[in-house]
Amino acid sequence: MSRAAIRYAKAVLDLSKDNGTIEAVLNDMKSVTATLEESKGLRNALSSPIIKADDKRAVLRQVFTDGTKETLGLIDVLVDNKRADLLGGVAQSFITEYNKANKIEAATVTTAVALTPELETKVLAKVTELTGSTNVTLTNVIDESIIGGFVLRVGDTQYNASIASQLSKLKREFSNSL
Repeated sequence: MSRAAIRYAKAVLDLSKDNGTIEAVLNDMKSVTATLEESKGLRNALSSPIIKADDKRAVLRQVFTDGTKETLGLIDVLVDNKRADLLGGVAQSFITEYNKANKIEAATVTTAVALTPELETKVLAKVTELTGSTNVTLTNVIDESIIGGFVLRVGDTQYNASIASQLSKLKREFSNSL
Protein backbone atom coordinates (compact mmCIF):
# COMPACT_ATOMS: atom_id res chain seq x y z
CA MET A 1 0.00 0.00 0.00
CA SER A 2 1.16 3.48 -0.74
CA ARG A 3 1.40 5.96 2.10
CA ALA A 4 -1.11 8.18 0.32
CA ALA A 5 -3.66 5.33 0.19
CA ILE A 6 -3.18 4.69 3.90
CA ARG A 7 -3.68 8.40 4.70
CA TYR A 8 -6.89 8.58 2.67
CA ALA A 9 -8.11 5.37 4.32
CA LYS A 10 -7.45 6.71 7.83
CA ALA A 11 -9.25 9.94 6.99
CA VAL A 12 -12.33 8.07 5.72
CA LEU A 13 -12.19 5.77 8.76
CA ASP A 14 -12.16 8.75 11.14
CA LEU A 15 -14.96 10.48 9.23
CA SER A 16 -17.13 7.36 9.19
CA LYS A 17 -16.54 6.85 12.94
CA ASP A 18 -17.63 10.42 13.61
CA ASN A 19 -20.73 10.00 11.43
CA GLY A 20 -21.61 6.57 12.86
CA THR A 21 -21.50 4.94 9.43
CA ILE A 22 -18.36 2.84 9.83
CA GLU A 23 -20.05 -0.51 9.13
CA ALA A 24 -21.73 0.81 5.98
CA VAL A 25 -18.45 2.30 4.74
CA LEU A 26 -16.69 -0.99 5.51
CA ASN A 27 -19.21 -2.79 3.29
CA ASP A 28 -18.60 -0.18 0.58
CA MET A 29 -14.83 -0.71 0.80
CA LYS A 30 -15.28 -4.48 0.53
CA SER A 31 -17.46 -3.89 -2.53
CA VAL A 32 -14.86 -1.54 -4.05
CA THR A 33 -12.10 -4.10 -3.49
CA ALA A 34 -14.12 -6.95 -5.01
CA THR A 35 -15.24 -4.86 -7.98
CA LEU A 36 -11.72 -3.65 -8.80
CA GLU A 37 -10.29 -7.15 -8.45
CA GLU A 38 -12.85 -8.47 -10.93
CA SER A 39 -12.64 -5.62 -13.47
CA LYS A 40 -9.31 -5.05 -15.19
CA GLY A 41 -11.04 -2.56 -17.49
CA LEU A 42 -12.12 -0.41 -14.56
CA ARG A 43 -8.62 -0.52 -13.03
CA ASN A 44 -7.12 0.51 -16.38
CA ALA A 45 -9.65 3.34 -16.76
CA LEU A 46 -8.82 4.72 -13.31
CA SER A 47 -5.10 4.77 -14.02
CA SER A 48 -5.39 6.11 -17.59
CA PRO A 49 -4.18 9.69 -18.07
CA ILE A 50 -6.24 9.90 -21.27
CA ILE A 51 -9.62 9.52 -19.59
CA LYS A 52 -10.99 12.79 -18.23
CA ALA A 53 -11.58 13.19 -14.50
CA ASP A 54 -15.30 13.84 -15.00
CA ASP A 55 -15.62 10.59 -16.97
CA LYS A 56 -13.85 8.66 -14.20
CA ARG A 57 -16.15 10.23 -11.62
CA ALA A 58 -19.24 9.39 -13.68
CA VAL A 59 -18.18 5.75 -14.13
CA LEU A 60 -17.35 5.30 -10.44
CA ARG A 61 -20.63 6.90 -9.35
CA GLN A 62 -22.52 4.56 -11.71
CA VAL A 63 -20.69 1.49 -10.44
CA PHE A 64 -21.04 2.45 -6.76
CA THR A 65 -24.52 4.02 -6.81
CA ASP A 66 -25.45 2.59 -3.40
CA GLY A 67 -22.32 3.98 -1.72
CA THR A 68 -22.47 6.01 1.46
CA LYS A 69 -21.84 9.75 1.32
CA GLU A 70 -18.36 9.09 2.76
CA THR A 71 -17.52 6.65 -0.04
CA LEU A 72 -18.88 8.95 -2.74
CA GLY A 73 -16.98 11.84 -1.14
CA LEU A 74 -13.80 9.75 -1.22
CA ILE A 75 -14.34 9.07 -4.92
CA ASP A 76 -14.78 12.80 -5.57
CA VAL A 77 -11.65 13.74 -3.61
CA LEU A 78 -9.53 11.07 -5.33
CA VAL A 79 -10.75 12.13 -8.78
CA ASP A 80 -10.30 15.85 -8.01
CA ASN A 81 -6.74 15.21 -6.78
CA LYS A 82 -5.96 13.05 -9.85
CA ARG A 83 -5.49 10.02 -7.58
CA ALA A 84 -8.41 7.85 -8.78
CA ASP A 85 -5.97 4.99 -9.35
CA LEU A 86 -5.51 4.81 -5.54
CA LEU A 87 -9.15 3.79 -4.93
CA GLY A 88 -8.38 0.07 -4.63
CA GLY A 89 -5.45 0.70 -2.31
CA VAL A 90 -7.52 3.04 -0.17
CA ALA A 91 -10.28 0.44 0.12
CA GLN A 92 -7.82 -2.29 1.13
CA SER A 93 -6.10 0.05 3.61
CA PHE A 94 -9.47 0.99 5.09
CA ILE A 95 -10.29 -2.69 5.70
CA THR A 96 -6.84 -3.27 7.23
CA GLU A 97 -7.12 -0.21 9.50
CA TYR A 98 -10.66 -1.21 10.52
CA ASN A 99 -9.42 -4.70 11.42
CA LYS A 100 -6.53 -3.28 13.45
CA ALA A 101 -8.81 -0.89 15.32
CA ASN A 102 -11.25 -3.69 16.16
CA LYS A 103 -8.55 -6.32 16.86
CA ILE A 104 -9.83 -8.53 14.04
CA GLU A 105 -7.35 -11.05 12.69
CA ALA A 106 -7.68 -11.63 8.94
CA ALA A 107 -6.80 -15.09 7.65
CA THR A 108 -6.74 -16.43 4.11
CA VAL A 109 -6.93 -20.11 3.34
CA THR A 110 -6.20 -21.26 -0.19
CA THR A 111 -7.65 -24.62 -1.18
CA ALA A 112 -8.16 -26.56 -4.41
CA VAL A 113 -11.93 -26.73 -3.74
CA ALA A 114 -14.32 -24.62 -1.66
CA LEU A 115 -14.26 -25.17 2.10
CA THR A 116 -17.11 -27.10 3.65
CA PRO A 117 -18.74 -25.48 6.71
CA GLU A 118 -17.19 -28.14 9.01
CA LEU A 119 -13.71 -27.57 7.59
CA GLU A 120 -14.15 -23.80 7.83
CA THR A 121 -14.98 -24.18 11.53
CA LYS A 122 -11.82 -26.26 12.05
CA VAL A 123 -9.65 -23.72 10.22
CA LEU A 124 -11.14 -20.86 12.27
CA ALA A 125 -10.40 -22.81 15.45
CA LYS A 126 -6.79 -23.33 14.33
CA VAL A 127 -6.36 -19.64 13.51
CA THR A 128 -7.81 -18.72 16.90
CA GLU A 129 -5.36 -21.14 18.54
CA LEU A 130 -2.39 -19.70 16.58
CA THR A 131 -3.20 -16.02 17.10
CA GLY A 132 -4.98 -16.04 20.43
CA SER A 133 -7.61 -13.80 18.84
CA THR A 134 -11.23 -14.86 18.99
CA ASN A 135 -12.20 -12.27 16.40
CA VAL A 136 -11.11 -13.79 13.08
CA THR A 137 -12.31 -13.25 9.52
CA LEU A 138 -11.57 -16.06 7.10
CA THR A 139 -11.33 -15.69 3.34
CA ASN A 140 -11.30 -18.81 1.17
CA VAL A 141 -9.36 -18.54 -2.09
CA ILE A 142 -9.74 -21.39 -4.55
CA ASP A 143 -6.61 -22.28 -6.52
CA GLU A 144 -6.70 -25.64 -8.29
CA SER A 145 -2.94 -25.51 -8.93
CA ILE A 146 -2.23 -26.49 -5.32
CA ILE A 147 -3.79 -29.87 -6.19
CA GLY A 148 -4.94 -30.59 -2.63
CA GLY A 149 -4.31 -29.65 0.97
CA PHE A 150 -4.28 -25.95 1.88
CA VAL A 151 -2.19 -22.84 2.35
CA LEU A 152 -3.05 -20.79 5.42
CA ARG A 153 -1.90 -17.18 5.72
CA VAL A 154 -2.43 -15.20 8.91
CA GLY A 155 -0.74 -11.81 8.93
CA ASP A 156 2.89 -12.39 7.96
CA THR A 157 2.80 -16.11 8.75
CA GLN A 158 2.13 -18.72 6.11
CA TYR A 159 1.60 -22.44 6.62
CA ASN A 160 1.81 -24.41 3.38
CA ALA A 161 0.30 -27.89 3.54
CA SER A 162 -0.51 -28.14 -0.15
CA ILE A 163 0.24 -31.21 -2.20
CA ALA A 164 1.94 -29.05 -4.86
CA SER A 165 4.33 -27.74 -2.18
CA GLN A 166 5.06 -31.24 -0.90
CA LEU A 167 5.73 -32.47 -4.46
CA SER A 168 8.07 -29.55 -5.07
CA LYS A 169 9.92 -30.29 -1.83
CA LEU A 170 10.24 -33.95 -2.80
CA LYS A 171 11.57 -32.95 -6.24
CA ARG A 172 14.23 -30.73 -4.62
CA GLU A 173 15.27 -33.55 -2.30
CA PHE A 174 15.64 -35.95 -5.23
CA SER A 175 17.63 -33.34 -7.22
CA ASN A 176 19.98 -32.76 -4.30
CA SER A 177 20.50 -36.52 -3.80
CA LEU A 178 21.71 -37.09 -7.35
